[in-house]
Amino acid sequence: MPTTKQEIYVSTDVEADGPIPGINSMLSFGSAAYLEDKTLISTFTANLELLDGASPDPKTMEWWQTQPEAWRACRENLISPDEAMKDYLAWLEALPGLPVFVGYPVAFDFMFVYWYLIRFAGRSPFSHSALDMKTYAMALLDTPYRQSVKRNMPKDWFDDLPHTHLALDDAIEQGALFCNMLKWHQSKKR
Repeated sequence: MPTTKQEIYVSTDVEADGPIPGINSMLSFGSAAYLEDKTLISTFTANLELLDGASPDPKTMEWWQTQPEAWRACRENLISPDEAMKDYLAWLEALPGLPVFVGYPVAFDFMFVYWYLIRFAGRSPFSHSALDMKTYAMALLDTPYRQSVKRNMPKDWFDDLPHTHLALDDAIEQGALFCNMLKWHQSKKR
């Protein structure tokens, strides 16, 4: 019987200059790779050059004006999307297990990461799969989806970690939250 590789939960956060990839650019992204027991095994982050031919969304740029520190941070040490996504693919494939994309909300972050991986690295080790923390919270708490937001989640699910709109900070914070959700679920099954 073949052995099954362990899953590695790759909590990922994206900062972008608009709502969709291609038309808009991913400015930065960060991933934090966790084991189920909340062991943080590795991180990856990159600030990206803008896509040729893309343009920022005016409403998104209004929001960025309220986040000057995060904006400055995501515009430092820029690398090409081609280099970043090839390096990211190599990082994902070097993880000691099967990567599972985890996001909050997953639809936005996964859309950008998947598009960039396919466009610049030619493939995605995530396949077409991504785990949404809000959906998981909905199932755990037996609440409507739109009520399954952080402010309605149990306080003991949260570690004292910053949410700064710096992609790696937010990926680490959300990854710890996800692992705490897993632990809470396991404790309820006993």
